[in-house]
Amino acid sequence: MRNRAALVAHARESIRRGSKSFWFASKLFDPATRERAWLLYSWCRACDDMMDGQDHGGALSAVDDPAARLAQLQSLTTRALAGETTGNPAFDALGLVAAECHIPHALPHDLVKGMAMDAAAFRPQSQDDLMRYCYHVAGVVGLMMACVMGVDPADTDTMQRANDLGLAFQLNNIARDVMEDAEGGRCYLPADWLAEVGATDLLAPESRPALATLTRRLADMAAPLEASARIGAARLPFRSRWAVLAAAGIYGDIGREVARLGEAALDQRVSTSAPAKLGHVAHAWLQAITMR
Repeated sequence: MRNRAALVAHARESIRRGSKSFWFASKLFDPATRERAWLLYSWCRACDDMMDGQDHGGALSAVDDPAARLAQLQSLTTRALAGETTGNPAFDALGLVAAECHIPHALPHDLVKGMAMDAAAFRPQSQDDLMRYCYHVAGVVGLMMACVMGVDPADTDTMQRANDLGLAFQLNNIARDVMEDAEGGRCYLPADWLAEVGATDLLAPESRPALATLTRRLADMAAPLEASARIGAARLPFRSRWAVLAAAGIYGDIGREVARLGEAALDQRVSTSAPAKLGHVAHAWLQAITMR
């Protein structure tokens, strides 16, 4: 039998270590939603770490037998969703939050498909490929979070806007992490985009102007998706609305800063400072009050 308090405590530590931005934004939820958001995050974090050789994020590292890791991830996820106690707190957290929030089981399985894409060394050939990947690793997280916040999965318009926010987050992540991914042997820039700008070696100094053009293109794609998500946020309870608007502002700033810095963004991991986060929280509070 699952010990809910222990799972919540484990999940709280996971989000605190794994994402300063999400940890910060999660504090704005009402207590029940906050705990459920932590539970979902801990499973998502565990999936990423299992497949990327990470410890609560950080540098990518090669893993032994990614196919075996993927099979384990699939098995644990299936067992957790079936109500079994797996003995792995992150997967037991998924089973708990999926039951409490009536998350359709297809959604966690869609995220596992994203892990399978990475295990197969996925590289997008087109923008459509890129967006399909973004759905499987982030858009679906937006959909599950919508369930956590009480959205009915049958409300297709609001669910689509939750998906849009996940897509925006992922596009900004990719824009920020182009060089880190390249150093880890990954590339999420579509092959046809790279061909357009003549970038054949991402790590070559002569590719930097072209890469800056493409990171700006990613940020430009994220902006209207973020705007769409803000419309969906208006339909949420106040505390959830506040948290979503704050997270959208914090992550949106990452994309905007990448676009502003251009080539200089390739030399650093762009992040949002603590004072800037507080500014977004305050602005989101005002938006949440006045939004109709």
